[in-house]
Amino acid sequence: ETLTLGVVPNKRSFLSMVEAKRQKDCFMEEIRKIKASIVEIVDIDDICENGIVCEMDKVNAIVDKMKNRKIDALFFPFCDFGEEQVVATIASKFTVPILIWGPRDERPNTDEARGRDTQCGMFAATKVLQRYGLKYSYIYNCTTKSEEFLKGYETFIRTAAVLKSLRTLRIAKIGERPVPFMSVMTNEANLIKRFGITTVPISPVKICNRARKILEEKGKEYIKYEEEFVRKFPDGENFQQICATKLAIQELMEENNCSVAAFECWSAFPTLMGLCPCVVLGEMADNGMPLSCETDINGAITLAILRACNLFEESEFLADLTIRHPQNDNAELLWHCGPFPYSLKKDGVEAKLVDGQERFELKQGDLTVCRFDDIDGEYYISEVNPRFGGGYPHAYECGCNHMKLIKNNLIGVANEKNIGAYEEGIYMMKYNEVMIRRKES
Repeated sequence: ETLTLGVVPNKRSFLSMVEAKRQKDCFMEEIRKIKASIVEIVDIDDICENGIVCEMDKVNAIVDKMKNRKIDALFFPFCDFGEEQVVATIASKFTVPILIWGPRDERPNTDEARGRDTQCGMFAATKVLQRYGLKYSYIYNCTTKSEEFLKGYETFIRTAAVLKSLRTLRIAKIGERPVPFMSVMTNEANLIKRFGITTVPISPVKICNRARKILEEKGKEYIKYEEEFVRKFPDGENFQQICATKLAIQELMEENNCSVAAFECWSAFPTLMGLCPCVVLGEMADNGMPLSCETDINGAITLAILRACNLFEESEFLADLTIRHPQNDNAELLWHCGPFPYSLKKDGVEAKLVDGQERFELKQGDLTVCRFDDIDGEYYISEVNPRFGGGYPHAYECGCNHMKLIKNNLIGVANEKNIGAYEEGIYMMKYNEVMIRRKES
């Protein structure tokens, strides 16, 4: 999976080309190093002097090149004040994510020399983009080698990857939901209309027939995968049926151009194949083609979002928020039947296979809990990414001392429930520093 990014550096026609080129060379060097295996950069070096546009007469050639390369996103770096009419005209020809940024000026204007006025140009251009009705993202006017720029650029790349994934998403719908599982129902026609997401029915019987054929033939691909699987689960039972089922699902998904699937698992395959295929879901996730359980279409979309947001670097899995910890109010059990990717196993622990379900300890690290779902025709993404961000000082000033609460957790002191007890009328403004103001009574 790759993301094709159109990069269109721009400058004001009468400002210094030498200085603009210096800025351009600096930021192009940086972005070419970020996720280089994923991001394919399409520049304008062959169209404009020094690869920087400053006149309207180059717009059509730039648009044609970007369309021919089928870009997935557009990045407009401002080498100085820039040309808002050029930026807006090019951007208006596409329906892709747009990123605006320019490097922070090193010095102000003087009587002897004109500066770059980059921030001012970014303000002008984004106002024109709004007049065109275009949505855009931006990184605030920071230096090229700053953490803010690198983080903002990578965040944009991840967001663009998600949108690209959803725009062309085809979901293999393998079977039907179990009868009692009304919570996983969704409107498939509405998914096509709203997002262009298509579901493709694939019969579990068809998968079983393909798996039996694979077992009969036992070709090179099957033998290679069986050896790999046995190395991971040396004491596993029914490994031949499991391997054949995995390869059958993979083949049928590829034949139908599907990258994720919603899978009728325990309610179909024990009868059809004589096994519970939970481990297959983990294996498919490590193969870059994740499956949700119980024909959960929205679950499959969630997996596609996480896969793209993670730039296909790590595997994802479907889990239930099963129970609260019996004693710890700040802990939850994330559990499902065992569809966990082997790549997430903690180093040094043994992996077991019990009734087709994986058993091993997950490796330690950060977890993002995410869910795409719908209620009454409205779609939502719920995301839990536990960390402290830039909003923490605001909560603290309102009287919520989270650091003290966490310290109490660590030393075994129970925190009193105190929901809704915070001071109102406190405002926080944050740019390069934090400013707290209390509303005047």
